[in-house]
Amino acid sequence: MSKQLIVRGAPQEYELKAHAWDSLESHLNRRKMKNVLILHGEKSWQAVKPSFPELSITTTFHYYGGQCTDAAAEKFASLCNKEDFDGIIAVGGGKVADLGKLVAYKVQLAIIILPTLAATCAAYTPLSVVYDESGVMLRYDVFPKASDLVLIDPEIILHSPRELMIAGIGDTLAKWYESHAIISQLTVKPVEVQVAAFAAQKCREILLTQSMEVLAAMANKQINQAFIDVVEANILLAGMVGGFGDEYGRTAGAHSLHDAMTVLPDSHHQLHGNKVAYGILVQLMIEENLAEIEKLLPFYHQLDLPTNLAAMDLYLTEEDYRAVAERACSPGEMIHLMKQTITPELVIQKMKALETLMQK
Repeated sequence: MSKQLIVRGAPQEYELKAHAWDSLESHLNRRKMKNVLILHGEKSWQAVKPSFPELSITTTFHYYGGQCTDAAAEKFASLCNKEDFDGIIAVGGGKVADLGKLVAYKVQLAIIILPTLAATCAAYTPLSVVYDESGVMLRYDVFPKASDLVLIDPEIILHSPRELMIAGIGDTLAKWYESHAIISQLTVKPVEVQVAAFAAQKCREILLTQSMEVLAAMANKQINQAFIDVVEANILLAGMVGGFGDEYGRTAGAHSLHDAMTVLPDSHHQLHGNKVAYGILVQLMIEENLAEIEKLLPFYHQLDLPTNLAAMDLYLTEEDYRAVAERACSPGEMIHLMKQTITPELVIQKMKALETLMQK
């Protein structure tokens, strides 16, 4: 197996500390930024707006629109050219971060990301997942330049919705299972791939042992070390898996299942990480690793991660199964990096087998 291996290990600068956002202006001044576009979410922005620092430079605020699409990227790229911005700041979750990165690439501007969630590694990674207007995942674009700065205030994330942290844990847990499915096939593991494997293993270790402490911290509104560790697992370590492993460490079966499920309109109300967590179990069914499923089930139940389609209020017809399976098995999909020969028929069989197993 010979896949692309280009290291895109980290943003230019990454900082996690209490009141980190208060240092934003000094970071802008060091970069000589005087006129910036600030893209933000909707509900998240209302929650964090009081914590956003007053800036002495020229700022233009825009709601990003709710989705990272080509149309949204073109719209804001045009605005950047018109207003002569010299930088972009993305404040919010994964989709606004992805849109900010995509726009910054199009107009060759610096991009700074201020995460309000720890639900994905989007703040860390130099790529954007692009959807169409109806919410169907189209592709992901990998950029030749990392983000300029990721600035994380753990207090902001402490007050984010509990269900989004759980979804982030589900998404990040997949880093181990997907990368291991690929890396385990290699007879020679380059040092870069070894770093990716280490990061993926640390993700799994931290999440399986510390996640319940994180939820306690969020309930008590009191940061503990477990909270910091899981935030950094979801953002930094998860980003390192693909950053150092590239196509050996980015995605395999679980994310291919997630991406395929976006063809079902009824799936759009489910959080990204929940669908990925379900995808882990389908991937393990394909690998015929029932023992690992048994090990994971208590953890899934503790966090209320979905173990089958019904847990996500999804009830598929035969046509739905076929549509998901064919999309998951499209040429070029990362599910084909698994050692098994993947066909739509196999995916359908294993999805149905998981439903039967969970009923027991």
